[in-house]
Amino acid sequence: MRQEAEIKRIESELEVQTYLDRLKYVLQSNSVRINFQKNRFVDRNRSKKFTNRYTMATLFPDEDEVEVLKRELANLTVEDYLESVKDIQFPKKSELRVFGKKYSGEDVYIKIRVELLDTVAASGSSFVFVMSFHFAEKKFNVGDFPYMKDRGETNGRN
Repeated sequence: MRQEAEIKRIESELEVQTYLDRLKYVLQSNSVRINFQKNRFVDRNRSKKFTNRYTMATLFPDEDEVEVLKRELANLTVEDYLESVKDIQFPKKSELRVFGKKYSGEDVYIKIRVELLDTVAASGSSFVFVMSFHFAEKKFNVGDFPYMKDRGETNGRN
């Protein structure tokens, strides 16, 4: 992650829920496009286990990636939210939202951006950019999740 090129913040719970509602609406649309960054430049210096390609192949070996991503993104909750990130390299693009979930006993880091395309030029379609969907390099802890309801019960998180 290029931390020097990002500005991080925690959105309000209502803002996160609104974002998730919008995401779910977009994912149900016939005109949504999913762009999954399967091969990333940063993966060159990373253990294979922490790459998008490896994680998808391990968790969902016989499934269509686009269908998996639609399903899994639609199942995100406010409690899965970690933070929002403004990429200062692309200041005109919307923020990326970062979530964390546990799959098969392992933490998975999910970073996405939803773009609403021009309604005239693109017939009102939307674009979901999935930058990250990979095993987390560092285990999550309950304190990483600002809206986890019951901090005593980690819902499977460490």
